[in-house]
Amino acid sequence: MSMKTKAAILVTSFAVLVFVVIGSMGGVHASNNDGAYRQLEVYSEVLSRVQSEYVEEPNIPKVTDGALHGLLESLDSNSSYLTPDDYKAFKDHKSQGKGDIGAVVSKRFGYADVVAVLPDSPAEKAGIEQTDIFEKIEGKSTRDMSLQEIRNALSGAPGTSLNAEVVHGRQPAEPEKISITRAIVPIPAVADKMMEADIGYVKAEALTKGKAQDISAKIKALEKAGAKKILLDLRNCAEGDESEGIAVANLFLNHGTITYLQGQKFPRQTFNADPAKAITNLPVALLVNRGTSGAAEIVASAILENARGDVVGDKTFGDGSVAKTFELPDGGALILSIAKYYSPSGKAIQDAAVTPNVLVADQNDNFVPDDDSDGAPQDQAQPQNTVDDQLNKAVEVLKSRSS
Repeated sequence: MSMKTKAAILVTSFAVLVFVVIGSMGGVHASNNDGAYRQLEVYSEVLSRVQSEYVEEPNIPKVTDGALHGLLESLDSNSSYLTPDDYKAFKDHKSQGKGDIGAVVSKRFGYADVVAVLPDSPAEKAGIEQTDIFEKIEGKSTRDMSLQEIRNALSGAPGTSLNAEVVHGRQPAEPEKISITRAIVPIPAVADKMMEADIGYVKAEALTKGKAQDISAKIKALEKAGAKKILLDLRNCAEGDESEGIAVANLFLNHGTITYLQGQKFPRQTFNADPAKAITNLPVALLVNRGTSGAAEIVASAILENARGDVVGDKTFGDGSVAKTFELPDGGALILSIAKYYSPSGKAIQDAAVTPNVLVADQNDNFVPDDDSDGAPQDQAQPQNTVDDQLNKAVEVLKSRSS
């Protein structure tokens, strides 16, 4: 294949991508389209220089894939380019029930960032914690993988092993090589208990389908048992459906906007509280942290911005969008975010996250490396701080609220 032919293939690949993106934005002004076409000339010039001036003959497919990955990920972490093989794996993943490791991941700073880990999951048993980074999965840098490719790699048949190199967030050092055995990971049941001062405590690890109903049942039972205030713990709650988050928020709100969804071609869709679905008017406090993501952030922003209660803890992760898949002629695909969820006041949750009105840093932030350890983990026999400052503060806040 001649150099000119190879260059033409690269330019065509970019052209296909640009046309797909433009096609998905049919309502954009012509001037914006003209800008995209002019940018294509820049791509052509860059590729031509790579072909003629680079120190050695470039690997055309690798260069193309890398460029497309970078282009999509520059939009947001949820947008991805999938090669034909990646897209096939993506479709297989959606159509088959598979095991996984029980960790919710996103991409931050180019790598696979652990948002939250489910209790008793393979990931937790392997020592994976929130804020850890998967630097490599099966020998491949996650910097070179799309988010969907990463998620595909983490899942697989129960009993199979996942080999990875992990950088532990609280112990800056060389990546640890670990092996995790995939399994069918059940979502923990909603937990509840009665605390001091007649505070009913409810904890949800995820907001998957049916959890709003479970939370509702727990709150009603706690009220019957004498609860005068409700503490809802959504820390490390990163898995679930946004519709379930809307339903949970509605349990506490009898009026007002819960959230709205909007995109360039996606007409605004507003979700207002239905008075018939509200179940309690007791004072409420909500616990969140950096592992609170997606559906749980909708609950937090709705309660906070409708002045329904206090949100206590650390700033949340920041995620919440609707994606659409566009198939490409070569068998690959694009996954593009086409709309974002917004807080009642108009902040894009994915961009701004949710900042509590009562800030209490995550316990992990209290980790201070030993200056003499050269970054090595501290003595495991050293006593750990088991005081839950965030929980204690939420209880304190609720005690100060009149029933």
